[in-house]
Amino acid sequence: MTALADILSALEPIDGGFHGAIPADWLQGRTAYGGLSTALALHAAQACEPDLPPLRSALIAFVGPLAGMVTITARKLRRGRNAAYVEASIESEAGVGFRATFVFMRDMESSIAFDRSERAPLTPPPAGTKLYRGPADHFTGNFEFVDCAEPDDRGEWRRWARLVDRAGLDPEVALIAIADGLPPAAYQLHREAAAMSSLTWQLNLLMPRPTTTDGWWLIHSRTDRAVGGYSSQRMTMWAADGTPVADAMQGVSIFA
Repeated sequence: MTALADILSALEPIDGGFHGAIPADWLQGRTAYGGLSTALALHAAQACEPDLPPLRSALIAFVGPLAGMVTITARKLRRGRNAAYVEASIESEAGVGFRATFVFMRDMESSIAFDRSERAPLTPPPAGTKLYRGPADHFTGNFEFVDCAEPDDRGEWRRWARLVDRAGLDPEVALIAIADGLPPAAYQLHREAAAMSSLTWQLNLLMPRPTTTDGWWLIHSRTDRAVGGYSSQRMTMWAADGTPVADAMQGVSIFA
C-alpha cells in the first residue's frame, strides 16, 4: 500500500500547485477515493498561502473521475483579518474532476459560548479487537476499521477508522483523508451490490486542528431519504476521547 505521506512527498511542484499520480491502491472503482482527492487539494491550498489559520470549512464537488496523473492547483480568493478563502481544483486527462473551496479561520473573542453537540456514544476499540482492512487493490486497504452495530441500521452507518500509515502527516490533511471513509449510508438500504457515487460534500470542523489518540476517529453517517437515485446524508465525526470534531453533509447518486 502507498502511504499518504509518500504520495504528498512525491508531488512535483508547478506554478500554482503540484503534478503527481493517483496510485491504484487509492482508487474506488475508476476514480480516486474522495478523501484522498480532498487531502491532495488541501495540501495544495495550504501551500499557496503562508501562515494560514486553522481549516474550519470545506465545500467540495466531485465533478468527475480522477485517476493516473493529475494536476492540483490552488489560489487565494480572499484573505481578511480573520478568514482566508482558497479555491483548489484537480484535473486529469479527462478534464476537471474535483473542485473545492477551503475556509481557514482563526478563533475570535465572542460573547457567545454555546455547545449542545453530543459526545461520541462509543469508546475506541480495545487492544486485541479484530480489525477490518480492505483489499490491497482498493483504497480501504490503507485503513483499519471496526464497524459498530446500529439498533436500526437502515440508512445508517457507524464505524471506527484510522489510517494504517499516518506518520509525518499534517493533522488537517490526515483528518480530511479519513473523514470520507464510510460507504454511503444508502448502501444499508440495498444489500446487494449497487453503484453509488458522492456528488458534493460540505464539511465543517467544530474545533481548530483536531487531534485524536492512536489515530482512531468515530465516523457516523445517516440518510433519511433516498429517492429518485439521489440521497442526502448527514455525517458526524468524533475524536477518540469523545469530542465532536466535524459535522458534514453529502449528496450521493444511486445507480440501483
